[in-house]
Amino acid sequence: MVQIGFGLPVSGVWATPDAQVHVARKAEALGYRSLWTFQRLLVPAEPDARAGAEVYRSVLDPVVSLAHVAGWTERVRLGLAVVNMPFVSPILLAKQAASLDILARGRLDVGLGIGWSREEYAAAGAPYEDRGERADEYLRVLRALWTDDVVEFRGRFYQVPPSRVAPKPAQTPSPPVLLGGAAPGALRRAGRFADGWISASLADPARLHEAVAAVTEAAREAGRDPSRLRFVARCPVRPGRGAGATRAPYNGSYDDIRADLEGLARQGITEAFVDLNWDPSIGSPDADPDTAMRRAEETLEALAPS
Repeated sequence: MVQIGFGLPVSGVWATPDAQVHVARKAEALGYRSLWTFQRLLVPAEPDARAGAEVYRSVLDPVVSLAHVAGWTERVRLGLAVVNMPFVSPILLAKQAASLDILARGRLDVGLGIGWSREEYAAAGAPYEDRGERADEYLRVLRALWTDDVVEFRGRFYQVPPSRVAPKPAQTPSPPVLLGGAAPGALRRAGRFADGWISASLADPARLHEAVAAVTEAAREAGRDPSRLRFVARCPVRPGRGAGATRAPYNGSYDDIRADLEGLARQGITEAFVDLNWDPSIGSPDADPDTAMRRAEETLEALAPS
């Protein structure tokens, strides 16, 4: 059975302090397992079709957003889906994640990726070359920062002099690390190093089993137990849009969308989260605030886990 979470308001008109708290508390009360955020640093002034998505124009920081709702919730897990490793140093992310995990009493899931926007790479001062090798090393140093009493790391890209890094996260040995990405290298990395994998917003639901199989095989080759991995699908739902044979996945009636979510188990997915941030009538900064929240309230209730 697929466990169901919900995307926290981080994009567009509904991404307000009150809306975040309201959605977080209501999702927890309705039995959703988790809340999720995503990262977008900027939108190019002359974007291409992907980089210029309407819902990317105004996006709150994912870590700050989860910290905001952590104190207003008690049980629901808090997920980053995802923070891009090249845009923040390992020591800073380790400190932020450990702090948030403590303040949330051990409810954090750390989703990480390497990003795709060259403009964001440039603005963050991050090199685009060798990003896969950098990610492999980043994950090793991150684990060391969370688990070693005295941390010393001397890699090709990252250096940590002998140091004590405290406090450690509430979860032991560390918060679960889930990796995003659809390229073969990213899937192998998830299998070798991570606790699971997260799909992208544009992923084809009918082909998720291919990614699941690739991650599983990489884990098996690395001598890890694939049955312990988590597979999380982001589901950009648009209720009321489309019907019949022309209906896109996660669109249509609530019955249609529920069937789509239930069908993810056949793809090997263990968890999914409903994400309204990708609906321009909600996630655009130009959307009507009242309409956006009405749609969000309706969707929260209609798709609540049974």
